[in-house]
Amino acid sequence: MSKFTGPVYVVRDNIDTDQIISAKYLNLVPTIRDEYEKLGSFALEGLPDREYPVRYVQAGAMDSEFPIVIGGKNFGCGSSREHAPIALGAANCQTVVAESFARIFFRNCVATGEVYPVECEGRLCEIFKTGDVGTVDIDANTLTHHGTGVVYALKPLGEVRPVVDAGGIFQYARQTGMIPQAS
Repeated sequence: MSKFTGPVYVVRDNIDTDQIISAKYLNLVPTIRDEYEKLGSFALEGLPDREYPVRYVQAGAMDSEFPIVIGGKNFGCGSSREHAPIALGAANCQTVVAESFARIFFRNCVATGEVYPVECEGRLCEIFKTGDVGTVDIDANTLTHHGTGVVYALKPLGEVRPVVDAGGIFQYARQTGMIPQAS
């Protein structure tokens, strides 16, 4: 799928991996279906309530109503944990659009194939508000604000796109014959 439409969840700069998924949940094993779903229920739980009164995942829910997260600079900074993009993906996040990403978070998004990490050209976190409806078009490299009709440019994913499309590095390697398919 190359287009994602829905309400956006807006965060600011320097959202770290502990805010995305707290270390206390790292004992959950993403390959176990029930634990994968639980990870989603805790996505972005570490954001301070006073700055983010609307929660990304409502109390008692397993999924988020926000398929698009819009962030500022340095999204995913902090410790290296694959659980961060996995938690977002488990919560039904499809893409994170940010001014910039911490390198390890970007690589973990690609490696896991959970969410598309797309860089934007400006401070969209100051233009969009949580709950605004947007459409991210990965093919056209655009984000459309449905309330205003304004279309914003996104940077292309380039060579990492097929890896995320495949569902992560291992799926990509299987699909391209780099490693054999499981029998």
